[in-house]
Amino acid sequence: MPDTFFSIAVLLFGCCIGSFLNVCIVRIPKKISIVWPASHCPACKHAIPFYYNLPILSYIVLGGKCRYCRAPISLQYFLVELITPLVTLWLFYYFGISWPFVIACVFAFALIVITFIDLELQIIPDVISLPGIPLCFVSSFVVPWVTPLDSLIGIAAGGGVLYGFALGYHLLTGKEGMGGGDIKLLAMIGAFLGWKGALATLVLAAFAGSFVGIALIVIKGKNFKYAVPFGPFLAAGALCALVYGEQLIHFYLTVGAR
Repeated sequence: MPDTFFSIAVLLFGCCIGSFLNVCIVRIPKKISIVWPASHCPACKHAIPFYYNLPILSYIVLGGKCRYCRAPISLQYFLVELITPLVTLWLFYYFGISWPFVIACVFAFALIVITFIDLELQIIPDVISLPGIPLCFVSSFVVPWVTPLDSLIGIAAGGGVLYGFALGYHLLTGKEGMGGGDIKLLAMIGAFLGWKGALATLVLAAFAGSFVGIALIVIKGKNFKYAVPFGPFLAAGALCALVYGEQLIHFYLTVGAR
């Protein structure tokens, strides 16, 4: 079959998953079932029929408002339904149709949910990260980029490094500098990518987080105590490390050798 056919199929699959991820993002922090009740407007509670629940298209056609009460619909819905198929297609081009592709997609989908929950509420739900650690370890027996031993070391390195930073900051300042959710998230990432991937993720996240934090301070006049959620940067760093990890490590070692 032509590649175009598979690309379109992957995009449509990603769109459908994105719609489901929105349900997870809204309901998981509230500890509400992600299966029941069916999709409804959070303002007027009116059930949303399938023809008003088409990923991306419905948001555009409805102008970002509920069809019944005209309450505004969060831009989050559109962004998640746009980002998810693009990430799915990106992983498809890298892995092709394979078990590593399926496993990488599940990992990416979990990171997307974590990202948007952390952006809105500044929490990383344990219901994703804690089960994710053993599940990512189990995946190390199947995927080609990490061994079970590297996965175990990655759990210790990922969670341990951030825990060390958090503990050191607390001892020096008497304040909490990093939440436990970030520590558990990097432990999950370490389980999936191994210790090298966890460290690459942390470096990328720290660099991107510092850049965005300084930009917010300059643009919005925030002070240096302004809290920027770190989970989204860890998630983005993990996806980059998954696809480009070996190249990034090689580049770092090459530059460092000079």
